[in-house]
Amino acid sequence: MSFDDLQQALDLRKEQSLYRSRQILQGPQSAVISIAGKKLLNFSSNDYLGLANHPQVIQSFKQAADEFGVGGGASHLVNGHSYHHQQLELELAEFCGRPRALLFGSGYMANLGVINALVGRGDGVFQDKLNHASLIDGGLLSGAKFQRYLHNDPQSLALQLQRSSASRKLVVSDAVFSMDGNIAKITELAAAASEHKAWLMIDDAHGIGCLGEKGGGCSELQQLNQHQVPILMGTLGKAFGTSGAFVAGSETLIETLIQFSRTYIYTTSMPPAIAAASRASLKIIKSEAWRRTHLQSLISAFKIGCQQLGLVLLPSSTAIQPIMIGSAAKSLLISSRLAALGMQVTAIRTPTVPLNQARLRVTLSAGHSQNDVQALLQALAQIVKEINFEYSC
Repeated sequence: MSFDDLQQALDLRKEQSLYRSRQILQGPQSAVISIAGKKLLNFSSNDYLGLANHPQVIQSFKQAADEFGVGGGASHLVNGHSYHHQQLELELAEFCGRPRALLFGSGYMANLGVINALVGRGDGVFQDKLNHASLIDGGLLSGAKFQRYLHNDPQSLALQLQRSSASRKLVVSDAVFSMDGNIAKITELAAAASEHKAWLMIDDAHGIGCLGEKGGGCSELQQLNQHQVPILMGTLGKAFGTSGAFVAGSETLIETLIQFSRTYIYTTSMPPAIAAASRASLKIIKSEAWRRTHLQSLISAFKIGCQQLGLVLLPSSTAIQPIMIGSAAKSLLISSRLAALGMQVTAIRTPTVPLNQARLRVTLSAGHSQNDVQALLQALAQIVKEINFEYSC
């Protein structure tokens, strides 16, 4: 057996400026990180509230590791469901205004597990064209008829729902789209789903903790209840600064997932110490609203600065602020120049985004200062003088 054809595919990816390489972090996730011995201002992390290296979160992790050890040891349904798992589920349910919540090992596993537990052959799943890969994969693997409606277009969804004769209908959308940063029109999606007797599942990975006065995410922001959004997924690896994910919903939904979700049933539980750390994060999210206020002030300053530089930003009011470049090669070049100036900003290319829509995905954190944002803008201003940023898709 030869791997020559695989090597050819790798070589082609390099030629197209699409090859991906891992960078080795030499310290904690924070506003300033160390890679290859160099300190960089970090504008590529999803640690939106600056909690990944928070002393209280670290202390909770250490204490729980001393008490419960490291590994979960077994699946939740054998004997891997610890005290901290149970308490975190109860606290997340209350935080989200839902009767119950269920923990998963990751957002990817949550999305695959939920979709495949709820729909199969003879059913229909309807997804936004720009949904995250985990949602797309969940729909494709379910065996249900898979349809994608136009991005953030409730009318397109309603037309597809009207034409569908599926036994069960599941509508799925990101709340905040991870590569564009814009927010879904969840109120209209909920209305369309209700009219056509479909369930609505919202993935609020990039909104939970960050958006809303209390950090309740897009549901709080758009004042939606559990009847409008009956299936709510959130992650712990972003605003919470830890790891894992959860699904919040009704008693019936959660019991269904416990009995039928394969990615929940057939995997070891997350380490109890991670659950304990997440509980500490949740307390901070609830009590320190200044983090969200500060984050919004950074977003505003960055957008104003980019406008003054003539950079093309996608319309986003969230911590995700993509600078549109177009060319994959040019996006890599600019990312490299930024790194030389002490800024880490990742270039995002196809297949993560459409061809010729490469971008610099700037993510802001409450861990940043206004001076950090101004330093990034100054670096961008210097590169603008050297490189043509003009974007055309």
